[in-house]
Amino acid sequence: MEKKVELQVLNLTRSQAEANAFAMVLGEVNGERQLPIIIGAGEAQSIALHLKGVQYPRPLTHDLFVSCLTSFSITLTEILIYRAEEGVFYSRIYLKKGEEIIEADSRTSDAIALAIRIQCPIYIYESILGKECLAPTELNIETEEKKNLEEETVQSLKKALAKAIENENYELASVLRDEILRRK
Repeated sequence: MEKKVELQVLNLTRSQAEANAFAMVLGEVNGERQLPIIIGAGEAQSIALHLKGVQYPRPLTHDLFVSCLTSFSITLTEILIYRAEEGVFYSRIYLKKGEEIIEADSRTSDAIALAIRIQCPIYIYESILGKECLAPTELNIETEEKKNLEEETVQSLKKALAKAIENENYELASVLRDEILRRK
């Protein structure tokens, strides 16, 4: 059985790659790797409101789903991101009713919106995280690498920007883009 790694929601920002989309950054629990996932505006709003503790007068869709699970004595036990293909992540939710385990396919953003409400673990297979995560050197752009940008040529910054976009590392890409524009 393949090793699973636990993740947590670290950040939610507007996507620079797609209009009306957001980048949700998941971080490895007890680790440094981060996984950016592009999600829709509705799911981003649902996740952000819950993380900020905002209470709506009427339940949002994910709150309704949690309420239904509770009413039927069903427990959400875990979320598993089991596949990634062309920037799309595939997830399963695992539900328990009595002794029966029920597995259901889910969009990753919906699964995570449920998981944060119930505080159940979010997992990903090690092989997927290893392939899709941001490298630790990319994560340190705000500290050490940002200081070193001044020493880079515009040509090398443009190459790094192209690579960051290719790797869908939009946070790094935005920093590089800003530095290129600042020099013009």
